[in-house]
Amino acid sequence: MSRIVFATILASAIGVQGLVGSPGFSQEVTIVVSKEKPALDDANSSKPPFNGVRPSVDVAILLDTSNSMDGLIDQAKSQLWKIVQQFADAKKSGKTPLLRVSVFEYGNANLPASEDYIRQVVKLTDDLDLVSEALFSLKTDGGDEYCGAVIAQAIKRLDWGSEPNSYKAIFIAGNEPFSQGSVEYQKSCRKAIEKGIVVNTIHCGDHKTGIETHWKDGADLAEGSYMNINSDRKVVHIDCPQDEIIIRLNADLNQTYLWFGSEAVRDSYAENQIVQDANAIQSSGSSGFSSGRGRAKVSAAYRNAGRDLIDTLEEDKEILLKLKKDELPKDMQSMTREEQSAHLAKMAQKRAEIKQQIIKLTQEREAYVAEQQKAVAQNAPADTFGDAIGMVVGEQLEAAGFAVEK
Repeated sequence: MSRIVFATILASAIGVQGLVGSPGFSQEVTIVVSKEKPALDDANSSKPPFNGVRPSVDVAILLDTSNSMDGLIDQAKSQLWKIVQQFADAKKSGKTPLLRVSVFEYGNANLPASEDYIRQVVKLTDDLDLVSEALFSLKTDGGDEYCGAVIAQAIKRLDWGSEPNSYKAIFIAGNEPFSQGSVEYQKSCRKAIEKGIVVNTIHCGDHKTGIETHWKDGADLAEGSYMNINSDRKVVHIDCPQDEIIIRLNADLNQTYLWFGSEAVRDSYAENQIVQDANAIQSSGSSGFSSGRGRAKVSAAYRNAGRDLIDTLEEDKEILLKLKKDELPKDMQSMTREEQSAHLAKMAQKRAEIKQQIIKLTQEREAYVAEQQKAVAQNAPADTFGDAIGMVVGEQLEAAGFAVEK
């Protein structure tokens, strides 16, 4: 076993403005990562390499929503797009993975006791705006936290990908003993890895208590990583001169999305995209939007195939022929087929140009942040939900055959 200890690190540029630590909270944060070659790696070595259209990445996020976990939920909301970017930087055979994310909540007293206080908030989906909406819908309330049961439900209910060498992972976060409930966590974790699903555990509290309450054991059984975080810590944010420009360009970017389906469906996609933009700004400030959601929206991980004509066209060149007139965007319904094709090409070009502007500004922003961080206190710990995932996901993706940008 190898230990990566990170007690001090430069302040992250993703989160809410200002560092607000929990009073009296001070701890060393440790991530334990197994370095032995797991059985899963041995099995993968005999599988054929990926040669499909998009490599597969499935991630289930299991969040404790009992009374004490408001900070954890806030971190998940604030850092979703930071987590998405981890996968946008990975490739297999030169292709960015098709990222699907699911969210479960557990331990909430408002959920049925007969269902072990568990709810699937959103199934595995590549609609990341839907995932964001799901996170912002979560409310905490006291309850019993059954880790073994929620892992078992995630394994059973989700349509995990079957592609050889795909990356499938559960990230479960909470603060009560991992062994609670009638479903044994040992059986659930063994079942997960038998299906090629790695289980990573995130204890919201000190490292030693997480070990004593079996969070590390759960990760070890499913060949994952055990981490501990301070769920009450606010995430650091650095305002940059590029932020407001990126937000304005994002509004222009939204105008290039050509949603299709019934009028109600089209409106819901457009409205939710704007709502999740607003949620990202509200939860983490304009600088959090720029470095998080704004950056993610110009990456290959943010895609809306099956919803937006431009993204769909990359996979289905005949999409315009398959749709009824009233399923098209309203301003395209009166166009001829040739005009529709020309309009689609024009909007795709406009989107590409806006994305390039945002990418350039993001690069300038990162350079600015690097300079500003030199003046930030050097003892700001990276011990939040997004930090924990970021510390292990690159290594796990590489183990699944992905190339990860450093």
